[in-house]
Amino acid sequence: MTSPTSPQHAGRTFAQSLEGVRRQAAAAGVFGVVEIEGARLSAAAKAPAAPAWYRLAEEGGVVWVSLVTADRWLSHSVEADLLHTGDSLGELIREELVELGEEGPPVVCEHFRDEDRLFTFRTPVPRADEATLWRYLRAYEECFRRLGEIDAAE
Repeated sequence: MTSPTSPQHAGRTFAQSLEGVRRQAAAAGVFGVVEIEGARLSAAAKAPAAPAWYRLAEEGGVVWVSLVTADRWLSHSVEADLLHTGDSLGELIREELVELGEEGPPVVCEHFRDEDRLFTFRTPVPRADEATLWRYLRAYEECFRRLGEIDAAE
């Protein structure tokens, strides 16, 4: 039996779902380069003040959507916006998900520096089907584009 976030869901493998999301992300025009590296989709933020990527990947049986950057200042710019507005990142992401038609549990967002020294914001995705993966990736892009210097062009 397949769990909701396992790499295979509804007869499609995680890799097949990622390929479908890659096609949608490339066509959406809101990301830079979109590619699949092994079992991870990586979509460059379109106009950040420093390089940043949105990702979908499976880790330890859980599928995660994330925003990563090696730039400490860029990560802190997001934190500063949240501090000044008093907004909860989980609530902001949830609002974007609802706008995209995704119903589900409250959104949890972790923020840390990973073992590759990347500043990481990440959220577990409740289901690994293509439609849900796409909505979570889009919600992350919609939410973070408005925070800090993720979209330096605005």
